[in-house]
Amino acid sequence: MKHVSRAGLDELEDLRRELRSVDGLKEKTRGVFYRGSRAFLHFHEDPSGLYADVRVDAGFERFRVTTKAERKRLVSLVRRSTR
Repeated sequence: MKHVSRAGLDELEDLRRELRSVDGLKEKTRGVFYRGSRAFLHFHEDPSGLYADVRVDAGFERFRVTTKAERKRLVSLVRRSTR
């Protein structure tokens, strides 16, 4: 699975905007979010859709973010994880 393209990031603009509003997250480069000094979230794409890799505990877990419902669930997870 490859990292997300520019077109994919454009498609994720609404999600990225919402993630930028989460306290403690900073989008250091387009589509790559950090929490403190550690990478926390980044995006991938493949023919099956768009995905976010989110740091959960010691490693990253992949979440599909193609639909609005999937994006809403991801934002909820991120907000809970950053509290």
